[in-house]
Amino acid sequence: MSTIRIAVVAAAVTLCVSTLSGQIGGAPGGGGFPGGGRGRAGGAPPANLPETPTAVALPTLSAEVTGPGPMFDSSPSLAPGKGLAAFNYETHEYFVSGTANGEPYTTRLVVRKPADNSKFSGLVLAEAMHGSGAAHMFEFTSIYTMSSGHAAVEILTTPPAQFVALNEARYRNLKLNGAQTNEILAQVGALVRSGMLAGGPVRKMVLGGTSMTAGVLINYLPAHMVYRTPQMQRVYDGFLPMSNGALIRDVDVPMIHVPTMHEVSGNITNKQDSDEPGKQYRLYEFSGMGHIDTRDSVRLKPNPCADPLSTFPVQAYMSVALDHLLKWVDKGTVPPRAPRILLDRDQSNDGSMMALDQYGNPQGGIRTVYVDVPAAKYVIRPAALNPVVANAAPYIAAGGQNAANLMCGLSTAQIAFAPAKLKELYKSKQGYVKSVETRLTALEKSGWSLPLYREVILGDAAKVNF
Repeated sequence: MSTIRIAVVAAAVTLCVSTLSGQIGGAPGGGGFPGGGRGRAGGAPPANLPETPTAVALPTLSAEVTGPGPMFDSSPSLAPGKGLAAFNYETHEYFVSGTANGEPYTTRLVVRKPADNSKFSGLVLAEAMHGSGAAHMFEFTSIYTMSSGHAAVEILTTPPAQFVALNEARYRNLKLNGAQTNEILAQVGALVRSGMLAGGPVRKMVLGGTSMTAGVLINYLPAHMVYRTPQMQRVYDGFLPMSNGALIRDVDVPMIHVPTMHEVSGNITNKQDSDEPGKQYRLYEFSGMGHIDTRDSVRLKPNPCADPLSTFPVQAYMSVALDHLLKWVDKGTVPPRAPRILLDRDQSNDGSMMALDQYGNPQGGIRTVYVDVPAAKYVIRPAALNPVVANAAPYIAAGGQNAANLMCGLSTAQIAFAPAKLKELYKSKQGYVKSVETRLTALEKSGWSLPLYREVILGDAAKVNF
């Protein structure tokens, strides 16, 4: 991380630590910002929405922004060796200007796309940039997205103070406010749909969000029902709210909703899966997956928590959900339904609101090799070290104990089984690895694990020694 990037992280902590740090804008387990619990759908729709479907005005696009000075890096937590260069992808930054909620705005648009336009799939994942400064939806699905030739676009909808703190000369003209968010998402989304940015015609585009940005997505849904492109087409063809447990309203396009163990342990939605037009919905709960990606996050290196952090590959399973959604909206392939994580609502028996198996992992939900062929148990919300870990990541160092407490509260710990326990279960390392391979193959065949991540998952198994 460059010196200037470290400086802006420190400056931004005062803006983000209380509500937006890490991956959430509210209480952990509440499903993120806003409206995390059952019966809440992210707040009331804005009063200024049109009553009938209405075409948005296309905003003005700048020339590509190449300076002065460095670009704000909103994807610092990609897997090692799996950055954009490894997939021959490019990042392009633009400023977009228009009028929303009766006021002018200038925002930032980042497009990540294949360098070779002929490799573009025609599918786009869009997201609002998280208030903490990260494009988490891209980070959480980057290997899948880039391996598939999809484009990823990131739209700034939060105050630009941290951009200006990094590089005032480059970003001083950014201007927007929260009351403009829905129109900005619609207008900039319609601009992307025009096909001039992604490298070719856009066939389908979905809007994703995780935690705080899942709240942004949920708040956008009433606007989705009325805002249209200049050709009177829908701006977004599907929605993917993640790390969120809210009860979400029905919309006229498919939606896949992905709460994690943090949300399941709180006040999780009871909305049921549906294939009915106007109610197309799936709820996917992956056993073992926590609210944030503790495997690759730069904010968690070194580990600020009292227990070892989980290396569960959040990316591998967030990408399962994205793959199913894109196939649903693009090809009409109806995704499978999934069992939900079982709850006993009793923390006194095992310290969890979830029903746990004999190994301490959740029962039910979408299965993974990490809980079906376990070598560890996964525990949400490990305590933070106090005092703060030495040589902490810049974000933790700047935010101090509060930042460490919050990040660990959003994290998942991985408590490894003792070697004697592993020998009892699998006899030998060879037996363990073989069991993982067998189970992984079955999960791939049933659509719950992408072959793309097979090497990563088997690599994790190879690291288990006993």
